[in-house]
Amino acid sequence: MKILVTGASGNVGSYVVKELLNMDEIVVAGGTKTQKLINKFGSKVEAVLFDFTDETTFDNALKDVDRVFLMRPPHLGKPEDLYPFIDAMKRHNIKLVSFLSLMGVENNTIPPHHKIEKYIEKMDISYAHVRPGFFMQNISGVHSVEIREKDEIFIPAGKSKTSFIDAKDIGLSVATLLHEHVKYKNTAHTITGPHALDYYQVAETLSKVTGRKITYTKPGFLKYRRYYINKRGLDKTYVNVTVALYFMTRMGTAKDVTNEFYKLTGKKPQTLEEFARDNLQSFVK
Repeated sequence: MKILVTGASGNVGSYVVKELLNMDEIVVAGGTKTQKLINKFGSKVEAVLFDFTDETTFDNALKDVDRVFLMRPPHLGKPEDLYPFIDAMKRHNIKLVSFLSLMGVENNTIPPHHKIEKYIEKMDISYAHVRPGFFMQNISGVHSVEIREKDEIFIPAGKSKTSFIDAKDIGLSVATLLHEHVKYKNTAHTITGPHALDYYQVAETLSKVTGRKITYTKPGFLKYRRYYINKRGLDKTYVNVTVALYFMTRMGTAKDVTNEFYKLTGKKPQTLEEFARDNLQSFVK
């Protein structure tokens, strides 16, 4: 049988695909742009049209599939947006769904991930929730613009600490859960990097790696929201979700460090300094 990977061209999804192929699994890569998937993975995967907002794409994407990696697209801010596909997974008798959730979400009802987890469980679909810390790729991705252009980290996290994890490590964790689906049936895994850092420490690390003085500006929520919507032109729903996540971070929900990644994979998670050196081009002017 096959494994459907949603969001297969994204940060985590692409690593999930890569690791599953290393495990000799048959992978169906789902996305709204199949040519992009073909260009990325070639003949190694079966590229299928899949769109959470188009129920006519569900059955074909789930054909001969018995396991699913489920990732909520950032632009879909309502948990209900994923319910029709979860219903479809139930109809197709999926053996295990690994949902990319969020660290601490089991005790926090604000992010959409909480209700999505609960709906999967309510539908009695076997699950292996993955609850990672914040992605290191957030720093090298959406937040890298201010780092490159202004030597600033513009994130409303206050003095809070975050146990950042590399999406590559998340991908390996997810692939392990899907590959050993019987062993990990109805489980949840909080995976983090090896250290909890505040953004002053992140700035110090990036300064060390880039050879430039990087400063953490510690903006407030409203200033951050206005800037990312009006200046950066990012989708309002996406920005609102990030504001909620950084609010959670200020409450201390992102600071815990676990050894769950090592328990799953037998490997040590990447440090932020190692990640920054591997992705130096993201921070170079």
